[in-house]
Amino acid sequence: MDIKTLLFVAYLLMNIIGLFIMQIDKNRAIKHQYRIREKTLWLVALFGGAVGTTMGMQIYRHKTKHLSFKIGFPLLAIVEIILFIYFSV
Repeated sequence: MDIKTLLFVAYLLMNIIGLFIMQIDKNRAIKHQYRIREKTLWLVALFGGAVGTTMGMQIYRHKTKHLSFKIGFPLLAIVEIILFIYFSV
């Protein structure tokens, strides 16, 4: 497996994880259960899952009132997309 394929798989996997982690946290919030820490959500986003966490934020309407998430996740997603394109070309 070449480096570009590995990069694509890692990027895709982190974004799937980001999407699902937002769904899991939203479901826990609804059920008043123990929540996923905001630090963990940010770490997933920082390690390549920003597009997935941003999508999860919009799809599940989760963390949309928190300004740091509302602005931070989309900006980080844009940066990650640019970096992904730069390193995959």
